[in-house]
Amino acid sequence: MMKHWILLSSDQVPMRWHEAFPEGRAGDESAVHDEREGACHVWVPTQLPEWEATVARLAARGAVVCVLALQPQSSEALRALAAGARGYAHLLSPADLLKQVALVTEHQGVWMGSELLSQVVGSSFRALGGREGVQAERLERLTERERAVALAVAEGHSNKEVARQLEITPRTVKAHLGAIFRKLEVRDRMQLVLMLSRQSRSTPQH
Repeated sequence: MMKHWILLSSDQVPMRWHEAFPEGRAGDESAVHDEREGACHVWVPTQLPEWEATVARLAARGAVVCVLALQPQSSEALRALAAGARGYAHLLSPADLLKQVALVTEHQGVWMGSELLSQVVGSSFRALGGREGVQAERLERLTERERAVALAVAEGHSNKEVARQLEITPRTVKAHLGAIFRKLEVRDRMQLVLMLSRQSRSTPQH
């Protein structure tokens, strides 16, 4: 069973983290390095000095690393993932959510809250040219309503926001997204952005 560490002093550890991982331990990076009994899951708060370097060292040693922030931000989430973290969540997340983060990240998945994920998706879409950068042929397989949903989601809007914009229900948005992912052969929002924004393969060769 994977052991959980949080890089805080015992009196600083949120009660919700204790509830999620009653056998978890608090300590500093050196205490984690002294751990000899199998793989471990390390939770790194962003209030630590040079937390990114800490994440990189722990990830390089094979630990599953998740970053916890008191004020989560999409830019910081990307920095955490770039440093080697598999998850990024609020420091005061409910115990059940922390357990879910642990389950996903321990099975090679990546965790980021849905709101932050939408922000990251929107930022990526804008960086890749936004709607003006979309190749028209990418949308040919979609209905008119599916195109509207696909573009709104790519711009970083949540299902609820898309529903309000298009005056449909969140359930209908979810159904449209399922059809969009299937028709365009993508798995998630980020793949949708990359699929819509990539350059045409007809670029001349030199």
